[in-house]
Amino acid sequence: MSIQTRRLSGSLLVASPTLEDENFRRTVILMLDHGDDGALGLVVNRPMEVDVSSVLPAWQPYTTAPGRLFQGGPVQLDSALGLVAMPGQGAEPVGVRLLIGSIGLVDLDAPPEVIVPGLAGLRIFAGYAGWAAGQLEGEIAEGAWFVVDSEPRDAFTDRPERLWGEVLRRQRGELALVSTYPDDPTMN
Repeated sequence: MSIQTRRLSGSLLVASPTLEDENFRRTVILMLDHGDDGALGLVVNRPMEVDVSSVLPAWQPYTTAPGRLFQGGPVQLDSALGLVAMPGQGAEPVGVRLLIGSIGLVDLDAPPEVIVPGLAGLRIFAGYAGWAAGQLEGEIAEGAWFVVDSEPRDAFTDRPERLWGEVLRRQRGELALVSTYPDDPTMN
């Protein structure tokens, strides 16, 4: 199945070690939407040095550790997206729009107390990663990204700084070896 016909929503994009764009170097992106008009995802392994309380204080007590704001990508850094995990396969709760299985986006204008009892995880992201129609497919064809299956806790790991290597290590074959690629190959 070609990338043109395979929809990537729910997949992870893992940056190739040769991708040097600082916006995406060693990132892991959870793809939220992918279609003919383009693609949208969140970088899930870039916590910032900013607590959620500095932007959305009401949500701070409910965020998954480390309780930091994450840089979701280089697009619209002045906007916030709340990514949530719902336990089980229940109905879509008020204030949550499920996108991929039990993963969805939360309405950050809603009172947290109404939504939080049904959550298994919550992360707040500043910005997102976006691609125009055909752009992501071109980058994948050039070898900038590895496309792999996501696991439910990837976006909520308590060790986001290790996610790039951990996701690659769990792949089969040669892709697992990429996890050992040095951060700076000149130091090898």
